[in-house]
Amino acid sequence: MKSGLLISFFTIFMSPLTYLNAGTTLDYEEGILKSLLFEEKTVFLDYGTDWCITCASQKRTINALREEVSDYDKLIIFIYVDFDLYKEEPIVTDRKIPRRSTLVLLKGNKELGRLVAETSRRKIKDLLDIGLIHNKIK
Repeated sequence: MKSGLLISFFTIFMSPLTYLNAGTTLDYEEGILKSLLFEEKTVFLDYGTDWCITCASQKRTINALREEVSDYDKLIIFIYVDFDLYKEEPIVTDRKIPRRSTLVLLKGNKELGRLVAETSRRKIKDLLDIGLIHNKIK
């Protein structure tokens, strides 16, 4: 029982940043987003599925941009939310996510930007760049 409480404590209260490497994308788990936003971290939510062609295109673009611009991984936490798994949960419903292939940028409970079913490299880069700008403004 005590070990379960200890694991829950670390999952909820310890920053995931302590074990992230460049290029890491976290899989959404309950509690992680709340913790990161409480810490005023910039978070990029990728709502997708493994069967969605638009999602796959977005993922390729995001990964390429992350390789080109190292500051994205230094200043933004990337979280993948499986839309099929969570479509009836608050992570989707509270944020009024209309569909898979939705990309959302957050900082401290403020939504900085959103793209829905957008695969344009320029628009995805612009969204990520907003995250950099908001990290440099304190």
